[in-house]
Amino acid sequence: MRVMGLDFGSKTVGVAISDPLFVTAQGIEIIRRKEENKLRHTLQRIEELIGEYEVGQIVLGLPKNMNATEGERVEKTKEFADKLARRTGLPVAFMDERLTTVAADRTMMEVGVRRENRKEYVDMIAAVLILQEYLDRQRMQTENGQEN
Repeated sequence: MRVMGLDFGSKTVGVAISDPLFVTAQGIEIIRRKEENKLRHTLQRIEELIGEYEVGQIVLGLPKNMNATEGERVEKTKEFADKLARRTGLPVAFMDERLTTVAADRTMMEVGVRRENRKEYVDMIAAVLILQEYLDRQRMQTENGQEN
């Protein structure tokens, strides 16, 4: 089984998948939609990817405000998480995604992706960062649990 990481935006969902050993996250695609509330195709594509990659859990970025409060985007993300959980039957965990888009943009800048091309990839890279942080935290918790 693998873990799927998602960066849910108003018109896109960046998708990342863990390797089978839960060590690394790889970006696989960006699901785009024309309207914010039109989620049927998005949910269908996520289901297809879950089957293709044998996903057993989903990690969804939670877009809290910089002061840790929850705004409208958090509410929409939680609604999306409920739809995902109902449709897939998989557990959905949340991962704080503050600054992941900034980090994704910076990463692309460092590797030489032109500014006009960054928007094309930022959601997928943000999904990778969300999932990688989740995997790293899970691994640290497991290691700390074994040391006690």
